[in-house]
Amino acid sequence: MTANAQSMATSFKQDLLNGVHAFSASYRAQDTFNAALYTTNQGLGAGTTAYSATGEVSGTGYTAGGVAVTFGTPPANANGVAYVTPSANIVFNNVTLSTAFDAVLIYNNTAAGKNAVSVHTFGAQTITAGTLTLTMPSNDSNNALLRLA
Repeated sequence: MTANAQSMATSFKQDLLNGVHAFSASYRAQDTFNAALYTTNQGLGAGTTAYSATGEVSGTGYTAGGVAVTFGTPPANANGVAYVTPSANIVFNNVTLSTAFDAVLIYNNTAAGKNAVSVHTFGAQTITAGTLTLTMPSNDSNNALLRLA
């Protein structure tokens, strides 16, 4: 396999035009989103279309499918950029993951196909009986986790 690459899923852009994802309840019921961790060299990136258990980490305290991602603030726009960031950090509590991992996939857990949103990468790591916290950036047009220009 190839290295995981940070990217917004190309399919996500088409899904937006088709109304697949709702990050707030402004127009219809808000979807639920999850974040799943993946081992190194799984080839995740722009071509990732959906959540898959293939290559997902496993270990004590980790549940397949990952953890819920909270979008408590509706998407906004400024300076020609539409953006949204989870309103809380993504936290994996009390996990032991002995196989190196370096990517998190955010996906729509409500959608029938568990459609991919984005892949975010970081340095490869393992964790023993600890908490992994993925700190979210500021929710603005320059820093938001998801930005469309």
